Amino acid sequence: MNMLVDGEWRTDAYQATNEDGEFDRQETTFRDWIQDDPDAEYPAESGRYHVYISRACPWAHRVAMARRLLGLEDDISLSIVEPVRYEDGWEFSEEYPDPVYGEDYLRDIYTRADSDYTGRVTVPVLWDRERETIVNNESREIMRMLDTEFDDANGVDLWPEGYRDAVDQAIDEIYDPINNGVYRAGFADTQAAHEAAIEDLFDALDRWEAVLDEQRFLAGDVFTEADIAMFATLIRFDHVYHTHFKCNRRAIHEYPNLWNYTKEIYQFPGVAETVKLDHITRHYYMSHDDVNPKRLVPSGPDIDFSEPHDRDRLPADLPSELRADAAVADD
Repeated sequence: MNMLVDGEWRTDAYQATNEDGEFDRQETTFRDWIQDDPDAEYPAESGRYHVYISRACPWAHRVAMARRLLGLEDDISLSIVEPVRYEDGWEFSEEYPDPVYGEDYLRDIYTRADSDYTGRVTVPVLWDRERETIVNNESREIMRMLDTEFDDANGVDLWPEGYRDAVDQAIDEIYDPINNGVYRAGFADTQAAHEAAIEDLFDALDRWEAVLDEQRFLAGDVFTEADIAMFATLIRFDHVYHTHFKCNRRAIHEYPNLWNYTKEIYQFPGVAETVKLDHITRHYYMSHDDVNPKRLVPSGPDIDFSEPHDRDRLPADLPSELRADAAVADD
């Protein structure tokens, strides 16, 4: 895989698997924090920060969803990269330009922050226009910053008091077997590594299928950051992970509770506009030529995320902004 080494772009520098053929995700490196404090190094100021994302990437999708649901569109600007990633990495284009500097590639943003940067060039990227550097490129931390350090406009709290331990525990528990598990399965270099990832993945999906039979969301009766993290994987599962990453033991639409849970979240006001299935399918099938050498993009499956769900059978404490009739009520 491609990465920057001492600020120079290399196409053969990153080994994605370990000696046992297991996918080994590189940790993110920019880990500073925006604070709701005018004297902080990175104060929470409206208009100061910009987020670079890909509509294809589930990690970036977390940030896009949080920004939209919290009503921070006017506070934090956002731009996207081309969905297909070739040897030069994430790139900008005439259709999807870099609005801050007019750069050609996302790697140029990384080297603006650190001219000697060594590491992968990933999304999301939280950029500080004033200090001209990357604040953070870890999706979980950016999502938390948006939720806790800015005054959201929508009255939505994604890390509510009384649920915080449950939220953090759920995010921890779904990360390795599910969020990262699909990648562990798809990028494995050995059959044993692939099968181990598949076992972990479907054991976890079976477990959460049972949990969601008894409660509306992962942490209980409230929608939280944990549900954003789960949704970003589930919405991609049947279109790409099931086939492209060979996670085909079962599709999400074959799980009654996970499927209805996915549909409910998709139907929250503002969420569907963050889901770009064309970008998602083109990215995975065309970018990973080691997995899909001919770069053929399938035309299915034909499933409808907007069809009715049954989640109203379970109690929920939802703010009005997340109710399905919110968009109608605002007209």
